[in-house]
Amino acid sequence: MSDDPRTDAAAGSDADSDDEWRFGIDEVGPEAEAAREAARNPPIEPESIDAENALFVAAGVLGTLLLVFSVTL
Repeated sequence: MSDDPRTDAAAGSDADSDDEWRFGIDEVGPEAEAAREAARNPPIEPESIDAENALFVAAGVLGTLLLVFSVTL
């Protein structure tokens, strides 16, 4: 047998290739893709707010407001 799967498939008989399925019916289609995506990416759970993070958000909002007001005046 060679390393090229195309020549191995061509050398096999048609009866052997008909009996072997690569995917099951439930493994293809939009429902299966959604299930695989949900398994790969679990839902994000909210966590508690840290004071440091809140301080940086407030500083960003204040800086943005100062920038906007300085440009409009």
